[in-house]
Amino acid sequence: MSFDKETLFKLLPAFNRILDEEAGNNLVSGQQNHGPLKALLGLIAEQVAVLEENMDQLYDDQFIESCAEWVVPYIGRLVGTRGLITFPDAPFSERAQVANTTAYRRRKGTAAMLEQLAHDVTGWNASVVEYFQLLATTQYLNHLRPGNLAVSALGNWEKMEYVNTPFDTLARTVDVRNIESNRGKFNISNIGIFLWRLDSYSVTKAPAYKVDDRRYKFDALGKDTQLYNHPEPELIVTHLATPINVPMPLSRLVMQHYPKDCYGVDKSVFVYGNPTVSICNLSDATDGSGNWANMPQNTVAIDPVLGRIAFPASQVAPVYVNYYYGFSDKMGGGEYGRSASFSDDLHIVQVPQNAPTIQAAINVLATTGGVIEITNNEYYFETPVVKLQAGKEIEIRALNKKRPVLVLADDIEVFGDENAVLSFNGLLISGGCLRLPEKDGTGMLNKLKALQIIHCTLPPDASVAIGGVPAQPAQPRLIVEMPGVSVVIDRSIIGPLRVSDSASVHITNSIVDAKEENNIAYCGTNGLNSFGGVLHVEHTTIIGKVFTRIMQLASNTLFIAALKQNENDMPPVAAERLQDGCVRFCYIPPGSRLPLLYRCQPSTEAGALKVEPMFNSLHYGIAAYCQLSRLCDISITEGADNEAEMGAFRNLYQPQRITNLHTRLGEYLRFGLEAGIFYGS
Repeated sequence: MSFDKETLFKLLPAFNRILDEEAGNNLVSGQQNHGPLKALLGLIAEQVAVLEENMDQLYDDQFIESCAEWVVPYIGRLVGTRGLITFPDAPFSERAQVANTTAYRRRKGTAAMLEQLAHDVTGWNASVVEYFQLLATTQYLNHLRPGNLAVSALGNWEKMEYVNTPFDTLARTVDVRNIESNRGKFNISNIGIFLWRLDSYSVTKAPAYKVDDRRYKFDALGKDTQLYNHPEPELIVTHLATPINVPMPLSRLVMQHYPKDCYGVDKSVFVYGNPTVSICNLSDATDGSGNWANMPQNTVAIDPVLGRIAFPASQVAPVYVNYYYGFSDKMGGGEYGRSASFSDDLHIVQVPQNAPTIQAAINVLATTGGVIEITNNEYYFETPVVKLQAGKEIEIRALNKKRPVLVLADDIEVFGDENAVLSFNGLLISGGCLRLPEKDGTGMLNKLKALQIIHCTLPPDASVAIGGVPAQPAQPRLIVEMPGVSVVIDRSIIGPLRVSDSASVHITNSIVDAKEENNIAYCGTNGLNSFGGVLHVEHTTIIGKVFTRIMQLASNTLFIAALKQNENDMPPVAAERLQDGCVRFCYIPPGSRLPLLYRCQPSTEAGALKVEPMFNSLHYGIAAYCQLSRLCDISITEGADNEAEMGAFRNLYQPQRITNLHTRLGEYLRFGLEAGIFYGS
């Protein structure tokens, strides 16, 4: 029974209800108000509702499937789960491994069980290889093993395609090196556990980039993009992962031989209006013509390695595609869920349903404030000008699970009166930059209070021609000329910043990329050697030099900047004032000029070369963009304040996931077996 205010009030005698209604009657306006007794019952009903909710949660807390997150370790203790280490703010939970502890013990030592354990403990896709099954053996006529021959069938395309991957089935001679140190693999006692740190993220019914009337690219910004598989869930616990169950890059041969597994509206790749396609190599022709090789004559062709599409004849209508790309985390503009970052209690104007363009929606909300919500993944060819009245807030955002592309022909200029706030959320912005001028066209001072950039991508690279908007060179993506404004950047990928020395910038969980270590990633607006506004940066990777007036706080951040070449050069990272600020748990290039460092790397000049961060890629658009290499020194990969890695992916807790898995494996490995943990991506 629900004890709301009306229910409790009806339980009173009619005489008391009548008196209370009379007491609450407003004789001035003639309106009927709640009496004091009904108002009191409203307060009681609120507390009863809190008590009911608490009682319901106490019941739910008795079950691992429905309990609160803080209860998981306690249930784990009840079922005897060993070595359980929890991290309250981590993007993964220990709930699954606690729930499956009994099932683990029933299937202890089997490959499928170890695979499930690795997935539950780390939250990553996993696959397990029993290397003793892949040893080349001398054949015995009473026990033939044709799959373990000491020679390889070079004509078998599938075996050759997966060489040196977790799905390699070619037999090998014995390797006696230790698998736990990740040196050897093929031996009688060895089990390999592969973890897929990169995940695949969807782009659904989005316009393909048009190269010409016959050639298109999946990526909306015209980049060559490796397409990824969308993992299919394993329906039974005894099933060992296959390539279709993990987020792997799609190859041409796999798509050609297994089109039904890869191509379709609900699969990994799809081109709308084309139920069937051919797979071929659409790389650049070698004749210098600028064309692609192997252009099709009769059917639509796809190259999953380069993310290209070719048509046999000219296409007049726009081409729409579904595909998946690889990346380490939910960062930048993407279709992943972002609803927790949305502003609440603001009037929403949807584009294009309620307004045809973003500029039209801005004009509607400029005096009242509100949310401009873009509801599709289309290109938006406009360069809006934003002028906010005092105290108003506008959020320009993509609808949850959408990623529209804003194509700028020029800079977005933002003006506001006192206490005005502008936010961007979930957008991919090509060309131009966000500019906060000091004055508007009439000479009025810009008094904008704050600019927020959340879950957005402002690419560091040069932009290609899109539609009627011409190509533009690489340039700063945020220019703050006005004083006093506060800029917040969170979970975003952005190019260089130029910031007035009297402004302030707060960056978290992001990547700031100037493309080269010699370029300037952050500085003032008075020249490349000028000092920018107060900088507060946490859990971020910055590629390029940084010059700030005050380094208010730098924490768990990687500063990737070129060293000084001569005495007249500016330091790689410099603060104008050294008495203020704090720098902790960061990688700071030698020769930088900053306030007193606390537990930063390199700790000594002699160790500078050893601890220099190593990345799998520093090129925007590559799946492993800004992912630390496994060869990187432990002082970087476990150097953050929570003993995770420094940089933009600190909150993934990657070292802790691996440690948890090592701890749990000791309980479930069969006697005599050894396990090595490898990265599939």
